Amino acid sequence: MIDLHTHTDFSDGTARPAELLHAAQRAGLTALAITDHDTLAGFDAALPLAAGCGVELVCGIELSTHFMNGDGGPRGPSMHVLGYFPREIPGEEFRSWLVPIAVTRRNRNLELMEKLRKANIDISWEDFPQLGPERAARSHFARVLVKKGHVPDLQSAFDLYLSDAVLAGIERKLPSTLEAVDQVRRHGGIASLAHPGRLRCRPSALRSFVDELIRGGLGAIEVYHSDHTPEETAAFLQIASETGLLVTGGSDFHGENKPGIRLGSGRNGNVHVPDDVLDNMKNHVTARIDPG
Repeated sequence: MIDLHTHTDFSDGTARPAELLHAAQRAGLTALAITDHDTLAGFDAALPLAAGCGVELVCGIELSTHFMNGDGGPRGPSMHVLGYFPREIPGEEFRSWLVPIAVTRRNRNLELMEKLRKANIDISWEDFPQLGPERAARSHFARVLVKKGHVPDLQSAFDLYLSDAVLAGIERKLPSTLEAVDQVRRHGGIASLAHPGRLRCRPSALRSFVDELIRGGLGAIEVYHSDHTPEETAAFLQIASETGLLVTGGSDFHGENKPGIRLGSGRNGNVHVPDDVLDNMKNHVTARIDPG
């Protein structure tokens, strides 16, 4: 059993990297990808510990992007791109490219904190020990709002204070989806369209997005995901078959921030990623490096 989509507390998960590795070992996983949002820090922290857990650790990342049209303006939904580096860890050039994305998170969080305080919400950075504006995600804000009694549950926190609609004035300035795809590919990785079922667009529109991203270097599509219905999984498998994209998948485990999702098996056992998914990814990267 493998899981190629998980998060640590270096982004919006609650498990420390070591805790995630031990959880993977207990769950019987043979391979685990840490795909924190816009950072490799969780993977870096886990790497020295992975061998001792007997779990193959795959370098991954989940990049926040905006899909842009030809004149650079936003078009369609925001998209997440999973980047996988199954053979070689990306170096300083790729990590330097990530720095401005982290700055956008910090700036958004500072504005969000100010917005909540102006709404007479009793909240401060003291409520985010060891996180601060650089690492805090909306899920962390939600947990603080619940803990302090401002809302009854996490969903209410998002509905009232943290949804995209509520935060429309303080969106993060993010790279384009095509730029993210290109960066992953140029640095030896495989770019995969994350949880396409969340895009909630017509099949024809999704296929149009996918075709354009393929022209830009997209290498895979996330077929297996906790939010996907069996019908969506079948549809995304069909897209992969028709386009030649690789298949990726994982639980999107976030620990206590998504308590209904179990590592390796998703929601109520709805995720099972075949072992050959990772084998195919490795073979693809190897063939690209050494086509002869």
